[in-house]
Formats: sequence, C-alpha cells, structure tokens
Amino acid sequence: MKDSTPHQNAASARSACSGPRDGTGKLPVGVREKIRNHPCYSEDAHHHFARMHVPVAPACNIQCNYCNRKYDCSNESRPGVVSRVLKPEQAVRKVAAVSQRIPELAVVGIAGPGDPLANARRTLHTCELLRESFPELRLCLSTNGLALPEYVDQLCSLGVEHVTVTINAIDPAVGARIHPWVFYEHRRYTAEQGAEILLNQQLMGIEQLAAKDVLVKVNSVLIPGINDDHLPAVSSAVRQRGAFLHNVMPLISEPEHGTAFGLSGQPAPSTAELQAVQAKCAGDMPQMRHCRQCRADAVGFLGAEQSANLTAEQLPEEGAAEDPYSNPPADIYTLLARQQSRRQAFAEADAEIEDEG
Repeated sequence: MKDSTPHQNAASARSACSGPRDGTGKLPVGVREKIRNHPCYSEDAHHHFARMHVPVAPACNIQCNYCNRKYDCSNESRPGVVSRVLKPEQAVRKVAAVSQRIPELAVVGIAGPGDPLANARRTLHTCELLRESFPELRLCLSTNGLALPEYVDQLCSLGVEHVTVTINAIDPAVGARIHPWVFYEHRRYTAEQGAEILLNQQLMGIEQLAAKDVLVKVNSVLIPGINDDHLPAVSSAVRQRGAFLHNVMPLISEPEHGTAFGLSGQPAPSTAELQAVQAKCAGDMPQMRHCRQCRADAVGFLGAEQSANLTAEQLPEEGAAEDPYSNPPADIYTLLARQQSRRQAFAEADAEIEDEG
C-alpha cells in the first residue's frame, strides 16, 4: 500500500465530518473495504484515489443508439472515445508511466472503447500482464454483459474484483428502442429478440459474479421518454441478482457526437429529471452520484483528468507497429493513405468478434 499523500490527507479532512451521499456508508464492512480506494465505486474514495482506463478493446458486440465509438479523438469527453487504441504490452508500459506520475493511482480498468469481452483475448491478456506487474492495483472492467457469463471464471482467476454492467432496460420492448442489434454466437439479432438475449446474458452474468463475491455496479443511461419511468424496475431487478450499486447517468445527445439519438434529436434529461429518477431508484439500492462519464482512456482523479497529458507516455518501442497518425502527414495523399489504414484497422478489430465467439 502506498503512503498517503498531501492530496489524500486534505481530502480526508474535508470528508471526515460527513458520510457519502451515495448510501455506501450503510453497506457491510467487507464491501466497504473493497471499495474504499475505488473512485468509481465510492464517492468518498474519488477524493483520495486516482483511476486509469487502458483502451485495449476496440470492437463491440452490440449497437447502442447513444454510442459512437471514436479511436483517434482528443476533443470529446464521453465514453467510447480514445486518442489511441493500445496493445496489452503498451497498456502495461503506460500504467508504469502513470503510476510514477500519479502515486494515488489505485485502480486500472478496461472500459473500451468497445466492449472488453468482445475483445476477450486482448482484455484477459492485459489483465494477466497487469496482475503480474502491478499486484497492488485493483483491476476492474465495464461491459455491456452480452459475453459476461462465458468469462466470469477467467476474470475471477485474474483477480478482477469489480465489474460494471450497463443495463438500460429489463423489458425487451424498451431495450429494442435503445439497442438495434446484438451479435451473439456468430449471428446478429435485432429488435426485441436481440434485446431479450442481451438482458438474459446480463442478468445471468450478474448472478454468477455475485456468487463469486465480485462487486457489481450497474450503469444505466437515462433516456427521456424511453426508459425514464422504467429505471426503478431495472434497479430492483439488478439488486435481486446481486448488484450492490446503481449509477443512473444522463444521456449524452449532442448531435456533433454522431450518435443515432443525437442525430435524431432525442433530448437529454435535465438535472431535475436525472435527480428525480435517481431518487426513485435509491429505494432499492445505493446510487452513484459522482460519475463523470469518462473516456475509455481516462487518467487521474474524477473531475481532474490528465489523459491529454499522458496519451504518448512510453508507448511503442521494441519494434511495435507504427501508428498511422503518430507523425504529421507530409501531404494530403499521405493523410488519405493513413486514414485508409486506420479504417482498415478498425474493420479488423470489429471482425475479431467472430473469432472471439
């Protein structure tokens, strides 16, 4: 365990006189111990400890109307975007660099920019390397849950103690309005059939994780007019399966992000609407209220990102493949060639889903 820092001591003094608003202070002692230094699971911890996301998972196995993945984006702060996708070995080198610069680093997570378990080989290998190199760091991941039941045992064997599952509906009719398709067992399923498959896998995965004492947080995106009245039922259902914390997040719907909801004019909830739904869900389980809806390459304390300053830290060496955007182009023809190379790389990443299946 690292020695406490002035930042941590100051945060301790600020928070000593009041408990967390999220309700986690009432959790069993064993659970509180597991989240005491996890900033995404404890409102108090996010004042004391830093986290880091390593973007090793580019492919995804479902389509969400609120998501548009971007792999070379530095000017958007939302899930699904990164400045650069890393190989597992590069991720380990970056964690080493960040841990030297940010001694409060306590957690390394994998949250995209696609789904970690749609890129299972990359994700599991990254966890294996991180566990070997940084046994003191907590490992976690965030997944849509479609492939979760298949990998619960492997995640547990690698020491992953925290898993976040995004569940936006427990009614397939509602889910179909949010997720147009899922890719499961080498087939694409659409509409309510796809939404039902996704839901069944999500709930099964939560039950399996809870049975192995893995802490499960559920994220839900609040989409006015679609699932706002439905989310209290989601909260109740996931609590019954063993989840301990619910994070209701507002839809990000700016059209410039290029999501289906953004381009169709789907409104985001107001602050009052978000707080009202969180209050309704709080009757079933503790609510996370300090979420920043981070990028898939986020680094630092919540609300004090340092990812922009660390994106190139000690990356490709030792004969690693050149990034098509690593140097400025000499002319427009070079730029177009590099763009084509990058598009091909993305297509290959998505094609890996079939191999993973």
